[in-house]
Amino acid sequence: MSIDLEIARKATLQPIAAIAARAGIEAEALEPHGKYKAKLGLDFVARAREERPRGKLVLVTGINPTPAGEGKTTTTVGLSDALNMMGTKTMVCLREPSLGPCFGVKGGATGGGHAQVVPMEDINLHFTGDFHAITSAHNLLAAMLDNHIYWGNALGIDSRRITWRRVMDMNDRALRGLVSSLGGVKNGFPREDGFDITVASEVMAILCLAEDILDLEARLGRIIVGYRRDGAAVTAKDLKADGAMAVLLRDALSPNLVQTLEGNPALVHGGPFANIAHGCNSVMATKLGLALSDVVVTEAGFGADLGAEKFLDIKCRLAGLSPDAVVIVATIRALKMHGGVKKSDLGGEDVAAVLRGMSNLARHLENIRKFGIRPVVALNHFTSDTDAEVQAVKDATAAMGTEAVLCRHWADGGRGAMDLAKLVQQRLAAADAAFTPLYEDDMPLADKLRTVAREIYRADDIALGGGVAEKLARYEAQGFGHLPVCIAKTQYSFSADPSLLGAPTGHTLPVRDVRLAAGAGFVVAIAGDVMTMPGLPRVPAAEHIRLDEAGMIEGLF
Repeated sequence: MSIDLEIARKATLQPIAAIAARAGIEAEALEPHGKYKAKLGLDFVARAREERPRGKLVLVTGINPTPAGEGKTTTTVGLSDALNMMGTKTMVCLREPSLGPCFGVKGGATGGGHAQVVPMEDINLHFTGDFHAITSAHNLLAAMLDNHIYWGNALGIDSRRITWRRVMDMNDRALRGLVSSLGGVKNGFPREDGFDITVASEVMAILCLAEDILDLEARLGRIIVGYRRDGAAVTAKDLKADGAMAVLLRDALSPNLVQTLEGNPALVHGGPFANIAHGCNSVMATKLGLALSDVVVTEAGFGADLGAEKFLDIKCRLAGLSPDAVVIVATIRALKMHGGVKKSDLGGEDVAAVLRGMSNLARHLENIRKFGIRPVVALNHFTSDTDAEVQAVKDATAAMGTEAVLCRHWADGGRGAMDLAKLVQQRLAAADAAFTPLYEDDMPLADKLRTVAREIYRADDIALGGGVAEKLARYEAQGFGHLPVCIAKTQYSFSADPSLLGAPTGHTLPVRDVRLAAGAGFVVAIAGDVMTMPGLPRVPAAEHIRLDEAGMIEGLF
């Protein structure tokens, strides 16, 4: 059993009604899913957002992830607990984990050590069924699309230009590309098809960006599933699928309430990946948290080049949010890897490697400042860190005009993040954030891609693959040129090459395809070899997951 799971199982959880009362949530708003988790009624959510003042918003992001670990979710939870310990009413807002990584690459997404949200096993598995609802709604649309074509195709859909793929919440490379409807006339018309993972679904993005149930249904109706022979788009509303999809998603739209190990309220809702989607928890949960607390601490997926950029350029833009502070998480171990040290050699002191790896952190600091926000650094402590290495990071970040704070929340919970909480409070009190998106709405789509590539990734330029420029031009002609862009690329590097660590320059961002997410409200650009349906590793975590004699789960974490 992992230490994280052992700590979680030893914790004494409070009934979810007590957590709700602490957050100022009325008992009638609770829709319990067992003793320790609940959904919150949409009527209460709407009323709370209208009646209560808005709190401050803190984003936690990180350097480019490495196998050495960074602990971004752990830091998000630890900071929230620390702020609550200091008397600042704080709520943490996180994404829901996908089953794919849990059974593929060992690990969950609920934090770790003494900075976790619980019940961690429930959250990392089926939780309240949100992902299943999203998968069902997505695939209902696919089924209704094929059914419409089978029964005469009154809309004149060109089966060669269908863009709506199916999804499932599991890593399965065999489903990336396939031919559907084989077996004769009774099964429809054969065509090339494929699956994405549920977290890459436009339905997931829509659920996370919707303001309410009416906005959800309207966005679902705008999903483009394919094109007619004359080039006209066909939508979910044209297929009369939007109403049924909204019905499947009604309960999933309600935010989920759980707790941290220290008994503080946590909203865990929605779960798009940042390497292939927008990587942020739901707008509904974030805005509810802002209504219920003085401070909301939320995270964006993967490194700041992906998660934070999309949080700022997509979520904040579309939802009218404005972050008041940004925390960038780093570790000595990860900095060493960016400085050229192999994972097997991370145990020994190497100040020179730490300083070389600081190039990655420095670039993220520079990038966040481009949005008008002065970030701080959370240095997540590992026992192998030496005083000299920690001091090297502090000195280097001070020279860059910011502060790095050593955090021990994994070992000590909220107490271990008190210095970080004090620094964040100073940033909030200063009120010097002047958030500005990276690009304007009226900029051409290709120029938006080029701006992110040059300003955030430090690429020399972008390279548009065959047909990409034509697609972008068509999207603009259809009236979608004002949308933000969502770049899907590797999380491990600023470039599209995962092996280029540190702060590479002089590279080109290869955009091999673009997809219009008209319902979500952005254009997805697929760069390099990133896959929207991941595969399992050589030894998947699923090989070691089982139930013991008492029915307890082993091997999940």
